[in-house]
Amino acid sequence: MTRAVVVDDSHFMRTVITDVLESGDIDVVAQATNGREAVEVVAEQEPDVVTMDVEMPTMNGIEAVEEIMETTPTPILMLSAHTEDGAEATFDAIDRGAIDVLAKPGGEVSTRISAHRDDLIEKVRSVARADVTVSAPDNSTATPVEPDDTYVENATIIIGASTGGPRVVESVLAGLPRSAQLRVLIVQHMPDSFTARFAKRLDDRTEYDVKEASDGDRIGAGQALVARGDYHMEVSNYAKGRIRVRLTQNEVRHGVRPAIDVTMETAAETITDPLTAVVLTGMGADGAVGVEAIKNAGGRTIAQNEATCSVFGIPARAIETGCVDDVLPADEVAQGILSTVRKPT
Repeated sequence: MTRAVVVDDSHFMRTVITDVLESGDIDVVAQATNGREAVEVVAEQEPDVVTMDVEMPTMNGIEAVEEIMETTPTPILMLSAHTEDGAEATFDAIDRGAIDVLAKPGGEVSTRISAHRDDLIEKVRSVARADVTVSAPDNSTATPVEPDDTYVENATIIIGASTGGPRVVESVLAGLPRSAQLRVLIVQHMPDSFTARFAKRLDDRTEYDVKEASDGDRIGAGQALVARGDYHMEVSNYAKGRIRVRLTQNEVRHGVRPAIDVTMETAAETITDPLTAVVLTGMGADGAVGVEAIKNAGGRTIAQNEATCSVFGIPARAIETGCVDDVLPADEVAQGILSTVRKPT
């Protein structure tokens, strides 16, 4: 049975979260009211997973994540408010080693928590399986691109990730030079209140112009879109090197929305120029069908290797299709992408 520690300064929230997890056969072995208590309890109990609030007295969730990862490395799920400040703080926690994020229910928590029950249980189980010994690549050590490199025209890259993905997605995009003039579509399984902030971080930290997707958006060379949480991102049109996307709330696939498969399948059907699919760390099978579709359409495919994945689910399922061209460690994925779009010398 999965053993969990619940950390929140609200007695009510600790009780509600505990009740939900225990209803899903997750054993809550301890609770903590602030980050300092969390550090001590985790060291004592050595749980499989921690749910961590962000704003707490004495020591906040970000500081607690950093100390836990230094002293007793443990998979941590951040539970954050639906606010811009909450999203920013959560990404700071991910930078320090937290594995994933789930938005706290807002408004009348007592009436809405039941609607989030399955999501919380599934996310906790997923995070508990994460390998915390895996570190995201350091963007500052990315291999420089030779200035005389030349690339094929109008190439599109589709990147899909889930649990443990945000830091890896950032490192991959940071390794892609603007001179490659790629069009990049990113599907990261993430709550809808966090994808806009994730897009802004990618925009700030990479050479690409990145934004959260809106219905009808078009992108060209040097631009990227992040699929909006709770919406599938379909490629609806392609002409003269520009991609148009459509957002839908069609039925969830693999229990998620956005789904990697939706973006990859519609890209394979619509885009006629060079196309590369990339699947990164995450739980589940989303992306396997999409990789197969892109391979069958003449595109190239890359999967992150097991040794560098927090959770080797999505890449493993894609590899099992027999349609993956290259299996690479996280810090080589960007160069692997460039090899698929580099003109022969």
